[in-house]
Amino acid sequence: MGRFADSLRADGLGAIAEIKRRSPSAGDLRPDADPARIAPAYAAAGAAAISVLVDERFAGTWDDLRAARAVTDAPLLAKGFFSTPDDLRTAKEAGADAVLVLLRDLTDSEVTALMADAADRGLDTLVEAHDAEELERGIALGAPVLGVNARDLSTFAIDRAAQLALLARIPADRVVVAESGIHSRAQGAAAELAGADAILVGSALMRAPDPSAKLSELLARPLVKVCGLTREEDVAVAAEAGADLLGFVLEPTSPRAAGAVLPVPDETLAVAVWVGAAGDSDADLDQVHTVEEGKVRGREATLYRGDDAVARVLDLPWGEDDPAHWQRAAGVEGRLVLAGRLGPDNVAAAIAAVHPWAVDASSSLETAPGIKDHARVRAYVEAARA
Repeated sequence: MGRFADSLRADGLGAIAEIKRRSPSAGDLRPDADPARIAPAYAAAGAAAISVLVDERFAGTWDDLRAARAVTDAPLLAKGFFSTPDDLRTAKEAGADAVLVLLRDLTDSEVTALMADAADRGLDTLVEAHDAEELERGIALGAPVLGVNARDLSTFAIDRAAQLALLARIPADRVVVAESGIHSRAQGAAAELAGADAILVGSALMRAPDPSAKLSELLARPLVKVCGLTREEDVAVAAEAGADLLGFVLEPTSPRAAGAVLPVPDETLAVAVWVGAAGDSDADLDQVHTVEEGKVRGREATLYRGDDAVARVLDLPWGEDDPAHWQRAAGVEGRLVLAGRLGPDNVAAAIAAVHPWAVDASSSLETAPGIKDHARVRAYVEAARA
């Protein structure tokens, strides 16, 4: 694999930031998009790679790729409907590090030939699937970098749930890319937890007033969780403030017990909080705390996506303090959700000390158990996302 694939394999969730002026589904997005200005801004904002549409249906040309190559050393993906060695030769000469290969449009023998030709030219291939059949073909053909597009190219409908299910089926030795339909940090995190090494984002960036600032926002960590929600009005305020994860305690002995997981906006993820074992709910994720005798919960918990453990949660002991809490948390490897009396006044310091994947607050944001103080919720999210 070349530097495109290597860049996507780096630690954490990467992004392929796309430059396109229009799309067949949405029409004009940014007709005046200038690759010579946008490409270096994407690279500075942390893009693992940059995708450049070179097809006229997206108002793109090969000159757009050449313009991006002239101003950045970031890996470049040439994106179009490629089917011949001539396409790959042009991509290489224009400065591409990788090319898109659409399983939908090609036979197995054509895909195999294109991957081999690309490798001979020093190009990586992003082999894209749209459904389970295409994905199985890509896996069987040995594609090193596999993308799953949430958009149906015939109807243009987005199905993120189907995409997440397919991402989870890709072998761990492949580079995995979630494509299309990602507009928020939580949606990117959902792809990450399903196994994606990177997300490919185009329309959300092109529609933003500042595409590179939007890219930075999508990649920023930690995620922000507001937990102990029991009322729809509190869910709305937390989401409006910018929380990514919304938590609902389904342990009946908790003073913040919710009767059920309430509906959450599409831009966020719902987390069901349990003690001992997870039950049934409509949540996107389950947070399962250990059992501790005489306590509502233990301080340790695991975040699950289905049956897969995807992060560790470290809280303070129930009703107790621990002066070494942040120090202990800073030593945890992998994804860490930090909890324990976090609020507007201390969350920034906690982030600086621990560098967690997510932060979690509940009781410090309340006027009474399960009733949120809206001003404190807003201040906490703002401080955590600063």
